[in-house]
Amino acid sequence: MGLTKLDRRNRIRKRIRKIISGTSTAPRLSVYRSNKEIYAQLIDDQTGKTIAAASSRDKEIVDAKITGKIEVSVSVGKRIGALATKAGVSEVKFDRGGYLYHGRVKALAEGAREGGLKF
Repeated sequence: MGLTKLDRRNRIRKRIRKIISGTSTAPRLSVYRSNKEIYAQLIDDQTGKTIAAASSRDKEIVDAKITGKIEVSVSVGKRIGALATKAGVSEVKFDRGGYLYHGRVKALAEGAREGGLKF
C-alpha cells in the first residue's frame, strides 16, 4: 500500500527542513494549512524563537470579513510581511511545510511578497 497524504507530507517536510534553517537575519517563514485556517510564522532556528506570527484567526483578518480561502491567505501573507518589517526583517527563507506550492500556500507567499518580504 502506498503512502497516505499525511505520510507523504511529513516525508517532504523533513526533506525541506534538512536544507532550510532560519537565522536572525533571514528567519524561516513556516506555513501551516488546515482545512479551514492558515497560519504563518517567522522562526529563528538558531535561538528557537518565533519572531512574528499571523493567522487567519487574527482579529484584524476576521474583522475584515473576507470571503474565500485564497483571499484570506493573501491577507495573512500581507500581515506577516507587515509584522516582519516592523520587527526589522526583510529577507526570509520560505518553508512550505510539505504542502504543494499551489493554491492557498502560493497565495500566502505572494501576499508576503506584497507585504515587503524577499525570498
